[in-house]
Amino acid sequence: MAALFGARVRRLRTAAGLTQAELGDRTHVVSTRITQIERASGAKPTLELARALDAALGADNLLVELWPYVYREAFPDWSRKFMEYAERAVVIRQYAAHVVPGLLQTEEYARAVLGLDALLDGEEQLEERVSARMARQERLGSPDRPELCVILDEAVLRRPIGGHAVMRKQLARLLGAAEVRHITVQVLPFDQGGHEAMGGSLTILFLPDGSEVAYTEGSDYGRLIEEPINVSRYKVIYDRLRAAALPPVMSLDMVRSAMEGNYRGANLPSRSDRRRLAQEQLQQSSGGRLRGGGRRVPRGRRPGP
Repeated sequence: MAALFGARVRRLRTAAGLTQAELGDRTHVVSTRITQIERASGAKPTLELARALDAALGADNLLVELWPYVYREAFPDWSRKFMEYAERAVVIRQYAAHVVPGLLQTEEYARAVLGLDALLDGEEQLEERVSARMARQERLGSPDRPELCVILDEAVLRRPIGGHAVMRKQLARLLGAAEVRHITVQVLPFDQGGHEAMGGSLTILFLPDGSEVAYTEGSDYGRLIEEPINVSRYKVIYDRLRAAALPPVMSLDMVRSAMEGNYRGANLPSRSDRRRLAQEQLQQSSGGRLRGGGRRVPRGRRPGP
């Protein structure tokens, strides 16, 4: 992608009748930096430079749109491969242990999460990461959008990352996302106790050719699983998490309570109701939708508003 980006810059520069030095002057970099970009050598262009090049060459946002793919090449092979799979997936199932998944993050929440990285190299790199994350969300509104099923650990709702104002907006984003037909949000309450995915987050991707991959992630590691037998094991783990989680309607009540600030007063359904609901969900096919999570519990046992 760096080579493609460089080729586009060279073609646009030539069409504009500019030398590398002239383009460098317009974008406030030395001519050798333009040479590096066109040859795909040296450091990759920053988002700020991509925007400057786009404006100087009248590229109509072409270079800015290409930039996230160039940026991705700085990631390890396994991480880059996972992102490539995610862009093609027709179904994405995620369990989030600590933070809201990137596809559903607001820009402010994403900036707060990404800003926690101890290895972050300044504000410019932070803004690059935020822009790349926001760009990946665009697929949720495209014609080939995937079906997205998200299970949030209760900790995700209770930890006010970025402060209460940022968190409130993020919770509102979750409520809005859940209104979309192809997105399902569930919450896994603390009182379910331990489970097989406590070490970190889990993602299962279902690809157009029928193949599947899994991805596990902790605070400082990631692992891509492609062997079918191992992927199947993680699918079972995810199905158990989904069965243990609250159904979507109750989950959204919990999100709403967290947003309104009376989270601790929210009631959970009884254990007998939870067992019944879990059995109903497990009986559904693994490819079935869980909108509503089966029968509703009696009104007196539903979570408070």
